[in-house]
Amino acid sequence: MEPIQSSSCGDGATLLGETSFTLKVTKDIWFGCCSCTYVTRDRRGIVSHLAAHGDEQFKHQHPPMSGSRSQVLSNTQKCKSDKLFECKLCPKAFAHSNSLIYHRKTHARERPYKCKLCPQSFFRDYDLRIHNRTHTGEKPFKCKQCPQVFARKPYLRRHNRTHTGEKPFKCKQCAKAFAHDSTLRRHNRTHTGEKPFKCKHCPKAFAESSSLQSHNRTHTGEKPFKCKQCPQAFSHNTSLIRHYHSHSV
Repeated sequence: MEPIQSSSCGDGATLLGETSFTLKVTKDIWFGCCSCTYVTRDRRGIVSHLAAHGDEQFKHQHPPMSGSRSQVLSNTQKCKSDKLFECKLCPKAFAHSNSLIYHRKTHARERPYKCKLCPQSFFRDYDLRIHNRTHTGEKPFKCKQCPQVFARKPYLRRHNRTHTGEKPFKCKQCAKAFAHDSTLRRHNRTHTGEKPFKCKHCPKAFAESSSLQSHNRTHTGEKPFKCKQCPQAFSHNTSLIRHYHSHSV
């Protein structure tokens, strides 16, 4: 994938070039896509978004803009007004016909890139290449602090936080912060009371999928936690731990 080149975008917003990624991002800097109206504060997020338009679009479209939120929003709207190829199924529009063709596949759910080793298929050839590593076992991203290796760079970045202690995902309702966005989402349910994981056998619902799995055993009778000292087995690990005390008495 070719590097993005720097340029000028007018009205105070600048196009984000290759060297711009070394700049320190403040709360006032936003990044915008010139192919749609997407804006974000996340530098990595805008690059991932551009890649989602497709490799050819990533190479040939204008680079993303950076500036204040109002500047970026103003310029994304101007860019969008210049687009010639409009999607008939949603408000998006594109400067290149091949970008529109790629975008339509997301509506049609067409997945032209098929794995030769399993039934899975993908929108992008990039996703297929990443998927192939599940078959080959390739893990090219190596941690510099420990022996662990990963198939994808985001997995390595996520893992690195276990070494650095970084917790960039902050709760807006309390002082807690988390290393992973998924942990923050789970935590947010303690504030909202949301319980999206619903039991199919009774009216109960849970905030976490693991709690639902544990609850389901009350219906199925499954007892996966087996005592190593006697034939007894239990539905929950906590019950097994309590049982072990009966052997130590």
